[in-house]
Amino acid sequence: MRHPRVFRFLLVSTTLLWTVCFGVVSSDPPRARAAEYRVATFEADVTVPLGHACMGGGVADAKEIVDPLFAKGFVLLGSGKPIVLVVLDWCQCNNDSYDRWRDVLAEAAGTTPERVLLSTVHQHDAPICDLTAQKLLDGFGLKGYNCDPEFHETAVQRTAAALRASLGSARRVTHFGLGQAKVEKVASNRRVVAPDGQITWNRGSGSGDMYGAPDGEIDPWLKTISLWDGGRPVVAWSTYAVHPMSYYGKGGVSADFVGMARAKMQKEHPDVFQIYVTGCGGDTTAGKYNTGAPENRPVLADRVYQGMEAAWKATQRQPLDAVELRVAKMPLPARDDGIYRIDEMKRILADGKAGRWQRISAALGLSWRARVDAGHQLDLPCLDLGGGRAMYLIMPAETFVGYQLAAQKLRPESFVAVAGFGDGAAGYIPTDQCWKDGYNDGYCWVPKMTEAMMTRSMAEAMGVK
Repeated sequence: MRHPRVFRFLLVSTTLLWTVCFGVVSSDPPRARAAEYRVATFEADVTVPLGHACMGGGVADAKEIVDPLFAKGFVLLGSGKPIVLVVLDWCQCNNDSYDRWRDVLAEAAGTTPERVLLSTVHQHDAPICDLTAQKLLDGFGLKGYNCDPEFHETAVQRTAAALRASLGSARRVTHFGLGQAKVEKVASNRRVVAPDGQITWNRGSGSGDMYGAPDGEIDPWLKTISLWDGGRPVVAWSTYAVHPMSYYGKGGVSADFVGMARAKMQKEHPDVFQIYVTGCGGDTTAGKYNTGAPENRPVLADRVYQGMEAAWKATQRQPLDAVELRVAKMPLPARDDGIYRIDEMKRILADGKAGRWQRISAALGLSWRARVDAGHQLDLPCLDLGGGRAMYLIMPAETFVGYQLAAQKLRPESFVAVAGFGDGAAGYIPTDQCWKDGYNDGYCWVPKMTEAMMTRSMAEAMGVK
């Protein structure tokens, strides 16, 4: 009988020889034993200071902190370089703000920026940060109009420190869980057909029930993906497509009703780190079920919480035997008509008689245009768990819900959870049909009819041949 150590040596040597000869080695192997995976969770307070711009300067500046804003995420280890998933209670991160977050968190995790899956929840009583836009505003003495770069860097570094510290207590991951449930009486589409048959886009976050119109195109399903150590859950992230505003714009900084739902879920399940992600909610709001009255906030929060709880109860575990990250590059173009021409945006930025939001919008548009003209392409990342059994896709900016529904159709055999509000620079991204139906909003820096380009990039990220 061979000595056990000799036997193990021969087995390992033979395995390595087989691997080298047949080319199985990969820097990011899609499959590995479940016991090889680990996850570290982290969070940091990223609440803006009093006086900071909210919604990028489009509403009242911060006057009081109603409840704190958080960066919440995890680092998944064991599939090549680490994968970071992080969600901010901010309205948006645009252009070089988005880059700065991913660069610093990537360095903290020991990975590359494209492996940092960043999105924002998109509460409006929270910041929109575009560092280049703020530099342009600084040139006209408009410091802090959009954001405070010093606070921005503080928030980035604080989150990186939390991430770095979490790596020392990473937990083993053997399984992943999938669950979903419908959320009742929260989301409704902006598109409404009036009694005279005309299509309007006037249903906003606090408009109330217009004409008794139906919900319209929404995705009613809240989806939860979770990572487990045997029978013990470690982290869960839930996605739902709706603008997360009840009442806002008065200077009361808040994570709003989705933050309340997440906090309640965390209280009820203290051993499971809870993350909430906003789906493709560019054209979905709580408007039908929300008049903007303060008392609507806890009502909406409870409805989202009930969806999270039901999705959790419906969760089924399965072994995690594969993790893969695919990142598609999307060269989304810039709008170049009317007030979106470079000369017009420069004129508005320099016009001292123009309103604050007009000048900020011009700066945001110039920041995005410079990136596009420099050949910048957006990242569309897709985290694939279990060899296609579950997918988590991040779409840019205020992508309309039709794209989320399209992503699910691209992989009908998979559990597809979609986040919106990645790099927020492009603004609203309507489907072609929404353009045909008369959609028109100034907060949009992409040209009409980009659906084919978006769909191709989604298919590439999701591994559709």
